Amino acid sequence: MADGNVGAWQGQGAPLGDVCVLGLGKTGEGVAAYLAGLLGSRVSSVTLYGGASSKEGPATRALEELGVRVVTGTEQVEGCYDLVVASPGIPEHSAFAEAARACATEFIGEPELAWRESPSRWLAITGTNGKTTTTTLTTELLRAAGEDALAVGNIGRMATGEVAGRPEGQWFVAELSSFQLAGTVHLHPHAAALLNVTPDHISWHGSLENYALAKERAFANLDEDDLAVVSDEDEWCRAAIERLEARGLRVAHLHVDGDPGTPCAAFRRDGRLVVRFDGVEHDLIAADELNIRGDHNVQNALAAAALALHAGASVEGVRAGLAAFSPLEHRIEPCGELDGVSFVNDSKATNTDAVEKALGAFAPKSVVLLLGGTDKGTDLSGVVEAARRAAHAVVCYGAAGDRIAQAFEGVDDVQVLRAPHMAEALEAACGVAVAGNTVLLSPACASFDEFSGFDERGRVFKALVAERIAAAEAAR
Repeated sequence: MADGNVGAWQGQGAPLGDVCVLGLGKTGEGVAAYLAGLLGSRVSSVTLYGGASSKEGPATRALEELGVRVVTGTEQVEGCYDLVVASPGIPEHSAFAEAARACATEFIGEPELAWRESPSRWLAITGTNGKTTTTTLTTELLRAAGEDALAVGNIGRMATGEVAGRPEGQWFVAELSSFQLAGTVHLHPHAAALLNVTPDHISWHGSLENYALAKERAFANLDEDDLAVVSDEDEWCRAAIERLEARGLRVAHLHVDGDPGTPCAAFRRDGRLVVRFDGVEHDLIAADELNIRGDHNVQNALAAAALALHAGASVEGVRAGLAAFSPLEHRIEPCGELDGVSFVNDSKATNTDAVEKALGAFAPKSVVLLLGGTDKGTDLSGVVEAARRAAHAVVCYGAAGDRIAQAFEGVDDVQVLRAPHMAEALEAACGVAVAGNTVLLSPACASFDEFSGFDERGRVFKALVAERIAAAEAAR
């Protein structure tokens, strides 16, 4: 190691020594470039290991021009490093990660590095579903109240890339995945929210318990001046609340259906959104004034409001921001209407819990539901029950189509259709939808059998809908 005094983190601005970065993707490249800017001052050397499938190319050459040593085509990490910064796509217990740990004093993820470099005014948001909506909404609420705020993290804007030019007083509103939180050590936000925990990414973490505990790391360093905002509506979150309150932390219980009766809470009462801190209530707006649909979005709005208010946003600003906020792309996003049939893109619903919550936003038997894509192998019983309430037909398509259709066997009150791909599924859905119905793409699956990701899937769906509407209008 470059300096015997370098090792465990010594505080903001301390020397980092010899640093190894894992992963040749957006995160790895960004972290390596940031660290290269510190060469000769706080960083002695930067080495990037791209992984077994990585190859030399424009990205590696650009990093090498900055002074980064790049090693491709292997996961056999060699050398001696003061710090390893791992990309979130690298499982924490993988051979690649373990090889790097064996060569390092410390092993962290990118958000931890960003926090160490600029630790003031952070808010952290995690959960299986709802993270992006809540992160975006929290940011907008702060801005509506006159605060400078920037959404960073898993939402697509790497926090490390924003550190160098960060203005004084700016809030970082960080969406943090379980992958990112697994690599945190000292991360200490001013407030953190846990929206829900349902089965996801089990293969990466090794168990549901490990996944849930990774989420809970958002609260690891909170103290009595901070705030934890946690749903009390699933068993993993309730268990987290017990542990947090046992530490003496202030916990705002998130509860959509009534007042939980706790000193700190964010809840819906008599149709209105209310946030209470230490017994003092802030009445916000009526839930039906929100432009985002469903009880899960009421929860997202309550969490965002609690975070923003705790960060110092005015009640007036929060009210205005809540009323103005519109649905995000691919999240119960209205995308057209034809002959009284509405079309909604919920492509981000890549797991069963997200689909169940989306279906809760619609009237009984009003939905024609598109389900399918790359099978995650999760239990479908909850989706079947939610579909029985909200849908009169489902169209099962893609690689998971057969298993999904089989899950509906014996369900007499839902028509089950099959299609090979999403385009044919939309065609089939339009064939059974009637005026007043909603054709809802909420697939409960990953998208990689047809698309590069949920975003491409959602945009293709919207384009297909637009084509149908345009063709119908041209024929009139």
